[in-house]
Amino acid sequence: MNEKFNELKKRLGVVSDLQRAGAILDWDQQTYMPPKGAAGRAEQAATLSRLAHEHFTAPAIGALLDDLADEAAKLDYDSDEASLVRVTRREYAKAVRVPPALVEEISRTAALALDAWTQARTDANFALFQPHLEKTVALQIRLAECLGYTERIYDALLDQYETQMTTAQVAAIFDAYKQELVPLVQAIARRADAVDDAVLHREYAEQKQWDFGIEVIKQIGFDFASGRQDKSAHPFTTGFGLNDVRITTRVDKHFLPSMLFGTIHETGHALYDLGYRAELERTPLAGGATLGAHESQSRLWENLVGRSRGFWKFWFPRLREYFPAQLADQDAESFYRAVNKVQPSFIRVEADEVTYGLHIMLRFEIENELVERKLQVADVPAAWNAKMQAYLGVTPPNDKLGCLQDIHWSSGSIGYFATYLLGSMFSRQLFNRAVRDLPAIPAQIENGEYAELLGWLRRNVHTHGAKFTLDELARRATGEPLQAHAYVAYLKQKYGDLYGL
Repeated sequence: MNEKFNELKKRLGVVSDLQRAGAILDWDQQTYMPPKGAAGRAEQAATLSRLAHEHFTAPAIGALLDDLADEAAKLDYDSDEASLVRVTRREYAKAVRVPPALVEEISRTAALALDAWTQARTDANFALFQPHLEKTVALQIRLAECLGYTERIYDALLDQYETQMTTAQVAAIFDAYKQELVPLVQAIARRADAVDDAVLHREYAEQKQWDFGIEVIKQIGFDFASGRQDKSAHPFTTGFGLNDVRITTRVDKHFLPSMLFGTIHETGHALYDLGYRAELERTPLAGGATLGAHESQSRLWENLVGRSRGFWKFWFPRLREYFPAQLADQDAESFYRAVNKVQPSFIRVEADEVTYGLHIMLRFEIENELVERKLQVADVPAAWNAKMQAYLGVTPPNDKLGCLQDIHWSSGSIGYFATYLLGSMFSRQLFNRAVRDLPAIPAQIENGEYAELLGWLRRNVHTHGAKFTLDELARRATGEPLQAHAYVAYLKQKYGDLYGL
């Protein structure tokens, strides 16, 4: 087995190198590439995507997987060897159904769409992006048909991000969650004046915001010898290897949380990408288990740590040193309350924890309608605004604050959004279990100490890389399947306290 296993790893290493070279081009396009470079970049990205796909779907890899299947089945399920064969066979079976030309076209379209989206968002003009989104949706429908599905076409796309989860399963989880969420939102709305967040909308110098954010994430554990932070239109994280992970953020001088929580959120992703075992490098096991698992890390650090009372007991005095005039009339408690104000808003990445889930449900529903051809791309702005009004009671004044706010559709990432809410739910399961195992964690957060929490996540989540599905990982890390009740209980307790419910 060793000879064939090593040959498989060698071939998969080539695929990984090509994919990561493509990721570097994508990172550059979103950070430093001059605008006129988009057409050339589209061809470069398309070539690398096709080459990676052709190398991965080569008959030689299929033959190696077949030869290794029986031996791998005899090994421990959790072992590196068994996991690599199992996960690669699953991904190979999907990939061989997709023609290289389609992979190439999806990549080319995404690179051009990103440039169009950036301009459309700047101008708040959906018409500039519409033809690119129409092509993207058509390509994603073709991709789903190649991949195959049993019940709903969206299942094939969802499986790209949340392995072995179906649209019906997500819808059931969301429906149950919504039943708990809506009464909470309504109860909070009746006491909306109990929390004041005016302090967050004062003017905060951009460089000072940046410097404070860097200080925070260094202390959390982000290693700048293995990563960096830059600016982009939409915050994101990308990794080019175990010791090279990049994050981005954006800064709004009139809304302090935008940069701060965006930076902490992306740091959660980066810590995951920096935490898998070196033995998994250059294989399909490198990186996070699923996008839901990944979002559990970003949402845990952003919200369960970054929006906690204990976090601000430690960090508020330091933040006031950066902004003495703006924060002169505040203390740690008032600032903690401000960053947790519940208020329906336009921008998902800046939404409070309670209304955040409604943003995800809205996108999940629109994506399903698009790929099922129940909604035309031209009608997306109107459909978006109608759902925003129905779910959140607000109507975006323009497309920049509405359907153009997220980058995902420009990159062809249809099927992604559900993972944000699934990850939020899983984050609370993880945090509860970590505190059960290490009861000192809350006190440590109050002291600005994060090593034990990060260490627990390293041992129970990060080290496994992509060996497991989200549900498998949940059972191993927490002893129970993925569920929503821990997250619902957390929201009710925290916001019941904040709003006197």
